[in-house]
Amino acid sequence: MEIKGSVAIITGGASGLGAATAKALVSQGGRVVLVDMVEETGKKTAAELGGAAIYCKTDVTSEADGQNAIAQAQKAFGGLNILVNCAGIGVPGKIVGKDGPMPLSQFAKVVEVNLIGSFNMARLAAAVMVNNTPNAGGERGVIIHTSSIAAWEGQIGQVAYAASKGGVVGMTLPMARDLAKNGVRVVTIAPGIMQTPMLAGLPEKVQESLGAQVPFPSRLGQPTEYADVAMTIIRNAYLNGSVIRVDGALRMSPK
Repeated sequence: MEIKGSVAIITGGASGLGAATAKALVSQGGRVVLVDMVEETGKKTAAELGGAAIYCKTDVTSEADGQNAIAQAQKAFGGLNILVNCAGIGVPGKIVGKDGPMPLSQFAKVVEVNLIGSFNMARLAAAVMVNNTPNAGGERGVIIHTSSIAAWEGQIGQVAYAASKGGVVGMTLPMARDLAKNGVRVVTIAPGIMQTPMLAGLPEKVQESLGAQVPFPSRLGQPTEYADVAMTIIRNAYLNGSVIRVDGALRMSPK
């Protein structure tokens, strides 16, 4: 798909992977709606991107909020061609901890945001994309999900997170098959240890230790490297139904 002139919704777009992807899209002529719950940061990021971006406070698990974000994209930029799902949370906890079994509400919340939120935004966006005028290759839209290498190598205390990200991996191919006849592609990126705001809160020595675990390059991944993969997915029409690991060959240990 041609990036220039396209319209994208990016969940979790205020910072980290989402913000890097938004900047890459805008730099190549795209227009973006930054969907996020952090209003101050979202507005700031949108302002930095100028008239090619707007911010829309959105709970990705809400049907009404999702529909509103799509309506804002249509109102501001005239349509919707791309969805990049970067919104997610990680709440550590063992299935049985010092205080007993993990609260069911804790597990459910992580799955609700990471998996159900991704599905919610995808279904609403796809309903618009299938009605787009196809390009010369028959393409009408692109949906990019964000999983994690924890989907395969979840560590101790990541049972909820790993389950939610594994669900994202699991729905990628059937979603792509569902939408194939409509010319809408679905691809998932599974990052390794990335230098996001969440990770930036850790002590520098801890960050260095995490980076040293990566075979090559032995460092934390950069949000721009995630964005580079997202741009490739958008441009390359033959990428569909796949999950792409971006992890420097890292395979996580139990802890």
